[in-house]
Amino acid sequence: MQSPAHSIGRAWISAGGTGAQNYDEFADDAEITAIVADNPASALAVEMPHRTPEAVAAGLSFTDALPAAAERFAASRADGHYRAAERVVGLYRITGEQVAYGVFCLVDTDQISTSADEPGLVIRNEDVFVAKVRERVALADAVGSLLSPVLLMQTQSGAELHAVLAELTDRLGDPAVSDTDPQGRTHAVWVLGPGPDQDRVLAAAGGGELIVADGNHRSLAAQVGGLPRFLAVVTTPESVAIQPYHRLVTEVADVEGLPERLRAAGATVTELSAPAEVPPAGTVHLVTAVGEYAVVLPVPETADVVARLDYSVVEAVLLRDVLDMEPGDKRITYVGGDYPPAWLRGEVAAGRADLAVLIAPVSVADFVAVNLARQKMPRKSTWFTPKARGGLVCAEVRGS
Repeated sequence: MQSPAHSIGRAWISAGGTGAQNYDEFADDAEITAIVADNPASALAVEMPHRTPEAVAAGLSFTDALPAAAERFAASRADGHYRAAERVVGLYRITGEQVAYGVFCLVDTDQISTSADEPGLVIRNEDVFVAKVRERVALADAVGSLLSPVLLMQTQSGAELHAVLAELTDRLGDPAVSDTDPQGRTHAVWVLGPGPDQDRVLAAAGGGELIVADGNHRSLAAQVGGLPRFLAVVTTPESVAIQPYHRLVTEVADVEGLPERLRAAGATVTELSAPAEVPPAGTVHLVTAVGEYAVVLPVPETADVVARLDYSVVEAVLLRDVLDMEPGDKRITYVGGDYPPAWLRGEVAAGRADLAVLIAPVSVADFVAVNLARQKMPRKSTWFTPKARGGLVCAEVRGS
C-alpha cells in the first residue's frame, strides 16, 4: 500500500508570533477580532479576514475581505514572519498535562471516503455546514496557501507513528518554532527534510485508515476546490481525547414553558438542585434564566448507533421537535469543550443566550464504531483536544 501522506512541496514555516487557534474554535467571533487587535501577525487575520478590526470597522463581508487576506499573508512572508522550505514535513509535539505528537504533511484528497462503498483511507465522519466549506474554498483560492491543518487520527499504525515522532523530536535539538496556546500547552515544530527519517515518518503516518478528528469542513473544501492534496496533522490515538461540545441558543420562545414542552415530547425533566455541569451520558443539562434541568430525551427502540448518541437526540428532539430549529440555524452557537460549564451558565445569566445545552462527550468506543460503519457523526459532536494550531506550518497550494 502506498502511503497517502506526503511531504509539503513548498511550505511556509512560522518564525514565531503567527500561531493561532483554528477559526472554528470560538464561541463568539468578537474574540477573533480582539486577538488580531493584540497580534496583527496572527494567522486568524488571514483565516478570518472579515473579523480584523479594520474589516469590522468597514463592515466588510468575508468575500469583500479576501483581497486583504492575500495581501496580509504576502506581507507576513516578506517581513520574515514565515520562511520557505521545500519537500519537508513538520514534526509536532504538544506538551501540557500530557505529551501529544503529530506530523504536518500533505494527504491525498482522493483518499477521502464518506461511506462504506466509497474507497479511501481518510474517513470523514461528520455532517458539515455548506456555507463554511464555500468560505474555505474561496480563502484557499485567494491566498494560495493552506494555513490550518485537518487533524487526522491514525488508527492502525498509530503506535509506530507515536514512537518515531517521540524519538525524532528528542534527537533533533531545538524546534524551528514554539508557541503557547490559551490553555498553556506548548506547541513545538521541527522541520524534517527528505531522507530515511522522513520516509519512516510518512510511512507510519499513512500506514492505515485515517479518521478526521477535526477539520471536516477543511477536508471537504479541498475536494470542492479541486486540490489534489490538503494540509493535515496526522496524530496518534494516545495523543488525543474527546471533550464535550455544547450548544447556546438565542431567541427561544416561552422559556418558562420549555420543561412542559419537553415532557410533551416524551422527555423526563428534573429540576437541578446544583449548577448545571457536564452530565453523564444519556442525560443533558439545560440552563435557562428561570431554571436549570436534567433532561433524559426519548430514544426510539429501533435507533442505530448514530441515532442513539446524545448529540443526535438533542438535534432531533430538542432542536427540531421542541424548538423548531434546524442544526444550521444562526440562533445556535456550538461551544467546544475549552469553554467550562460556568462560562455557558454565565452567558445565559448575562442575557446573551436564552438556553445552554450541556452534553456529555462522545465515548471513544462510539466514535470508532460510527467510523468503522462508515456512518456520519452528528454536526459538532466531537471536540478533540489538544487541537493543532494554525499558522505554524502552511502549505502553498501551487507547488505542493
